[in-house]
Amino acid sequence: MIIVNCEQGTKEWLEARAGCITASMFKDVRNTLKSGKNKGGYSKKADDYAFHLACERIAGELLDDDQFVTWQMKRGNDLEPDARLAHETSMGILVEQCGFVMTDDGKFGASLDGLIDKTGSSEYKCFTAPSSIKPILLDKDLSSITDQMQGGMWITGKAYCDFVLYCPQLKKIGHELTIITVYRDNEYIEGLESDLLKFDKHVENYVELLGNK
Repeated sequence: MIIVNCEQGTKEWLEARAGCITASMFKDVRNTLKSGKNKGGYSKKADDYAFHLACERIAGELLDDDQFVTWQMKRGNDLEPDARLAHETSMGILVEQCGFVMTDDGKFGASLDGLIDKTGSSEYKCFTAPSSIKPILLDKDLSSITDQMQGGMWITGKAYCDFVLYCPQLKKIGHELTIITVYRDNEYIEGLESDLLKFDKHVENYVELLGNK
């Protein structure tokens, strides 16, 4: 495992991610087409992502894209220190900040929000949209970020991840902080790893194709 100690969102953090399949995209690259002539193939979003990664691997550096920082992303970054402090206070723990971690080959990575002792990690979300909050508060449903969390545990070898939903707007009803501990699922990770290695081959196919043009 390679650890890049940097602040998320900085140039150093962005450069570390160049050509690397990141945990926030694990779910998207696993969602293959369910119907049509290309059934079983990658979606346009996943395919475009593979081509982008191939270009970065060839260039050996970060390439510009038309992505932009939404107000939700900025809000999440601004509130993360508060979420971390609330998590530490509630659980009586210390959370070490961590910028970016990668597999030894540098092909897969995750932006971990925190490391807890030798066995744990943390993931902070500052959702405000009711559609995002509802499944978490009512059903403890974290399926939308399961690949991200299990992927992080795959890369780091951690045994658990504390998922933390921080929503100050719900303080009046005592739900400003929700903590759900997710444990490492080796069977799930085995399937995840298989799909990710397959996607990496798709990226490398683009690298080879571009090199022959």
